Amino acid sequence: MGKGFSFDSRQKRILIEDDEFFIDLVFYNRLLRCFVLIELKTGKLTHQDLGQLQMYVNYYDRNIKLPDENPTIGILLCSSKNDTAVKMALPEDNTTILASEYQLYLPTSEQLVKEIEEVKQLVKNEKEETEKWN
Repeated sequence: MGKGFSFDSRQKRILIEDDEFFIDLVFYNRLLRCFVLIELKTGKLTHQDLGQLQMYVNYYDRNIKLPDENPTIGILLCSSKNDTAVKMALPEDNTTILASEYQLYLPTSEQLVKEIEEVKQLVKNEKEETEKWN
């Protein structure tokens, strides 16, 4: 992931009223002094995915983070996306899903793409193995 990251949880359950939600990965970055939430999507990115991640970021900022910590960062990893749809789905002054001042410590685009490809291959291999035994 990069410098300063510590793993918090996988499939972190949060409860909003009577509805359960699960955040794929939660990290804390000691250098940035903030939570980093990661959502993994195997398909093309949708505006609903961005809304879901924004809800998780808002939840952490309002209920989990301490007053002296920096705002939560949300990262959504997907297999493909429509750049214009992403720009339209997020506010122009957005600092919660994409935060340019934190890019020095975040993984490079190449590292994220490599991780996505490895996960996709792992899922494909597991699916083929399951189909072979069924």
